[in-house]
Amino acid sequence: MPSGPMSQQPPAVVPAPSHCPADLAKIERREYRNARRAIAGALPGIFAWSVVTGMAMVKTGLTTAQALGMTFIVFAGSAQLAALPLIATGAPVMVVFATALVVNLRFVIFAASTGPHFAHLPWYRRMMFGYINGDLTMANFPLRFPNDTVANTIGKIGYFTGCSYNNWLAWQVGAVVGILLAGQIPESWNIGFAGTLALLGLLIPLVSNLPGLVGVLAASALALALHHLPYRLGMLVAVIAGVAVAMGVEAATKRAPQRSTPA
Repeated sequence: MPSGPMSQQPPAVVPAPSHCPADLAKIERREYRNARRAIAGALPGIFAWSVVTGMAMVKTGLTTAQALGMTFIVFAGSAQLAALPLIATGAPVMVVFATALVVNLRFVIFAASTGPHFAHLPWYRRMMFGYINGDLTMANFPLRFPNDTVANTIGKIGYFTGCSYNNWLAWQVGAVVGILLAGQIPESWNIGFAGTLALLGLLIPLVSNLPGLVGVLAASALALALHHLPYRLGMLVAVIAGVAVAMGVEAATKRAPQRSTPA
């Protein structure tokens, strides 16, 4: 249940008039291709992870139709894997819903980050972008279009959809394969580890400065320390704390050069 880029509503921004529609279309197509190349290395891991998730849904007791409905409607691997054990044990619906909601609260941060870039789009397109948004997109989009580019809308739709569409396609194809072949793929293959490797491959390039490194270390330590909390609340606390620590370190490093040295 990903949330979308709808959290903020700054005034609509009109692209620079020097670009004709044909030129804008070329730019969007170019950015789409750039995004597709940027995420190509992670797609095999996403595919493998989704295969495992599809297998897990069927082995938990869902019918093929239920599993297919879950993967296409929910489209959130971590939430699906967190909800499946609760579904298998007959937990109340509200408990299952609350667990999936907590696990996916990171999408609120995603929405806050991407929302200003797409505020000029109609609400239904922003809702669609919210559905297809994911970790792979958020690992790449802010690097290509940081916050100081909010006023310029050119190329962003192409890049966002280039990441999101291909990520969605890789996930759904893998999930369908896992659902249909759940009884044929032995669990001993442990192909889900490929998904973990893919996420690590996305994380490591992002830790390129001191605030990012400190934030990741703080979040990792808290996630391990709070692993025992129910409904994976420890993960949520760790994410919030990691972001706060990273922002604090970044603010401190910006203030440091401004401090006058005592005589």
